[in-house]
Amino acid sequence: MDDIDRLFREYHQPVVRYLARRLGDRDLADELAQETFLRAMRHLPLTNERSWLFAVATNLIRDEGRRATRHRRHLDALRADESQAHTIEHESVSQEQQREQLREQAFARSAIDALGEKDRAALLLREEGLDYHEIAATLGLSVGSVGTTLSRARRRLVDIYESLVRERDAQGGADVA
Repeated sequence: MDDIDRLFREYHQPVVRYLARRLGDRDLADELAQETFLRAMRHLPLTNERSWLFAVATNLIRDEGRRATRHRRHLDALRADESQAHTIEHESVSQEQQREQLREQAFARSAIDALGEKDRAALLLREEGLDYHEIAATLGLSVGSVGTTLSRARRRLVDIYESLVRERDAQGGADVA
């Protein structure tokens, strides 16, 4: 039991953060993190604990799959509609800045969602601080291909984001996300 307590104390927050970033849903992230640690408890002792935990978390995300993506997009659309419905004609500059920041976050989320599964996972795992060896083990890649995958993913992310911004600007500033 000491091993699972140590694993939980050491890795729970990073796993939840990773799951929340991938899913866009903190509650679901907490549920999948619990499942991750339950599976860890059944498989103790673990080799490469961090890689193993993140690989299980990634597999649970895949299990959640398309349903979670559709649900998240639906919620994002509802939030965007709600924020538009509450627009006041004479808003202060700070409220306008907040709305612009929310729009940019929606564009960023849309760009991340538009990436392929492997690219999205690689970027978010790297953001969580995993090194190339851990990312390779988590995603089933060779260590040598992790750098290429990350580079390609970053390039695609920028291209998608810029495309979304151009599309919005071509529509006269209306939100597309």
